[in-house]
Amino acid sequence: MERASPLAVPLGQVSRTEVFQTLQRLHMTIFSQSVSPCGKFLAAGNNYGQIAIFSLSAALSSEAKEESKKPVVTFQAHDGPVYSMVSTDRQLLSAGDGEVKAWLWAEILKKGCKELWRRQPPYRTSLEVPEINALLLAPKENSLILAGGDCQLHTMDLETGTFTRALRGHTDYIHCLALRERSPEVLSGGEDGAVRLWDLRTAKEVQTIEVYKHEECARPHNGRWIGCLATDSDWMVCGGGPALTLWHLRSSTPTTIFPMRAPQKHVTFYQDLILSAGQGRCVNQWQLSGELKAQVPGSSPGLLSLSLNQQPAAPECKVLTAAGNSCRVDVFTNLGYRAFSLSF
Repeated sequence: MERASPLAVPLGQVSRTEVFQTLQRLHMTIFSQSVSPCGKFLAAGNNYGQIAIFSLSAALSSEAKEESKKPVVTFQAHDGPVYSMVSTDRQLLSAGDGEVKAWLWAEILKKGCKELWRRQPPYRTSLEVPEINALLLAPKENSLILAGGDCQLHTMDLETGTFTRALRGHTDYIHCLALRERSPEVLSGGEDGAVRLWDLRTAKEVQTIEVYKHEECARPHNGRWIGCLATDSDWMVCGGGPALTLWHLRSSTPTTIFPMRAPQKHVTFYQDLILSAGQGRCVNQWQLSGELKAQVPGSSPGLLSLSLNQQPAAPECKVLTAAGNSCRVDVFTNLGYRAFSLSF
């Protein structure tokens, strides 16, 4: 009887693995990003529960090769999608279905990716495992705020790991959070079409803006959901189903309606501009007056997250990164063009 070549089985296994990985990349969505405390690394979380760590310093080097744009490490963080991530001065925090996990950046970079801790908010029933769509750090309170599918904001003390409060008011799941840095207040936006402003000292809702009820903002064909928001002092910008709109918070007045048809999934203030992204390949740059300054195309058919690396420890890595419906993270070394893409 003829013996099979000892290489026959391994080659077949490698081939199937490569096909599987190719299909995975083809159907990949990157939901979240977070920059390391040193500013030299970027974490990206995908729909398969994986977190990839990219070296921005290596990819931006004048001696960068194609290999420099691949992850230095990839690890399985959650069973389901990694919807949100934030970084403290030592830890990477990631959220998926029902729980938050912590990883030490120092250990990740040594390729020892063991979770430091995991926490689950006190849900109404033990059978409930809602997704956590948004994480937000409140540094002055040394707390983490998380929100998602159970329609509540949960605050967690980062020193003790205990959940201290649940803020209730939304009637449908929450998509996004933003912090007013000059006051202990947080904003939340969700599927119910409302942006709610909360006082973290009293755990009370102090203001509600139902964006879809304002005729100039409403787009009933897109729905009422709020998918993104950002704040800068007394100003807020938000969008989703309704038009992307700049609001004056004290007067609850919409001041600028941005002429963008496609629903926006991420928005941020940057210097004297507003950056937004969503359906479509482009990162949009807006003047506060509503004028579209530029649309810079990327490599993904839709964008879900923007990340501005402004860590003072690594000025050479000051970049904008954009990710969404592909396995690539686009890197913009200035706002005018995409320099290159990182890839899972």
